[in-house]
Amino acid sequence: MIEKPEYEHLIRAAGEARKRAYAPYSQYAVGAALLTKSGKVYTGANVENAAYGHAMCAERVALFHAVADGEQDFQALVVVTENGASPCGACRQVLREFDAGALLVIMADEAGDTRVATLAHLLPDSFTAGDLT
Repeated sequence: MIEKPEYEHLIRAAGEARKRAYAPYSQYAVGAALLTKSGKVYTGANVENAAYGHAMCAERVALFHAVADGEQDFQALVVVTENGASPCGACRQVLREFDAGALLVIMADEAGDTRVATLAHLLPDSFTAGDLT
């Protein structure tokens, strides 16, 4: 479990990433910061596309960046949006691939108000590799 001062640093990092979002269609900028168990922080911003299905959420941008850098063990994810929304279902499922459900997910709004949940709480009875056997 991480302490509040540490996740406040992650909120700032996600907020900075949010400033770099490319959201000309929805006007809904999202920033994410993913803390690895090794202590590294990977950020991401949502990137939209005129062909909507080809857009990428901030959470997955951060996760894919971390995985591409060799990381697969995560402690916490912070998502910053205008209104403190939670990660979408697709992001929850992709995060679940790398976590048994204990990942701490911190959702913050522009004012810095937060909600905290585990991935297991956000994605109960999730589909995993074990379901393929």
